[in-house]
Amino acid sequence: FILVVNLSVMASTLSLVLLVFFFSQPTVGGRMKLPELTAASDAGICKLMVEMWGYVCQEHTVTTEDGYILSLQRIPKGLSDNATDERRPPVLLQHGVLMDGVTWLLNPPNQSLAFILADSGYDVWIANSRGTQYSLGHTTLSSADPAYWDWSWDELAAYDLPALVLYVYHQSGQMLHYVGHSQGTLIALAAFSQWQLLDKVKSAGLLSPVAYLSRITSPLARDAVDNFLSELLYWSGLHQFEPRGQAVTSLLKEICKKPGIECTDLFTSFTGENCCLSTAIVNTFLEHEPQSTATKNMIHLAQSM
Repeated sequence: FILVVNLSVMASTLSLVLLVFFFSQPTVGGRMKLPELTAASDAGICKLMVEMWGYVCQEHTVTTEDGYILSLQRIPKGLSDNATDERRPPVLLQHGVLMDGVTWLLNPPNQSLAFILADSGYDVWIANSRGTQYSLGHTTLSSADPAYWDWSWDELAAYDLPALVLYVYHQSGQMLHYVGHSQGTLIALAAFSQWQLLDKVKSAGLLSPVAYLSRITSPLARDAVDNFLSELLYWSGLHQFEPRGQAVTSLLKEICKKPGIECTDLFTSFTGENCCLSTAIVNTFLEHEPQSTATKNMIHLAQSM
């Protein structure tokens, strides 16, 4: 087993939650407003995000041991497929918290990892964690049921990741490569530390790897944790953490009123100056992200700080 770690500047997982407040620009009537998230289409991610570029794409579903039905997309070949019978090495892409598999497809093909890997000879599989818009199914529960949201990243490591890895392994008939981002690295490290999946995964690339969150320095992130933001949502009966929901944005607005907390440019305050973030990129992101997760998941992440 080969662990490949990308030690680029690590964006904290909890900061991604608070970063959604940055996306409340521009203001409307002096009040900050988040754009509405595009509703999930019955067409699926393949139709909306992949086939439009000319790539072959397949929709798959995977059911976890605890009943969650996960959406999984496969790009079996690139645009310039050499039509050989040689099996392509499979690679599974796992997104981070408050995102879904679309995050690997938001840019043009020459800038999106899923397409780059497909064009480089890989059999690409794109995961979507429970609670995201294309993975809201369950064998017995509705996503409107509070019991549906009774999980944290522990369950993602114990159920979602094994189900996805085993599915890709059996479909491809060979060990797979794994690429995780943010929470996608956390659940992989948790699973690997228990010696799970090591005989199925050939290598792992960890982007913005997360194991502990104790070194977060953002005043806004710290204040959200100190004021038990996620716990307040949970005990008020909001089991689904919806970043664009009124409850989350109202709590963040109250935190932003406190002295010493700057909320006019949250992206820069979390990550520093960014040369390459344009309005067009942000607008594209906002058409699909951020996604929901369980409030219990946010509580668990906050407890790591």
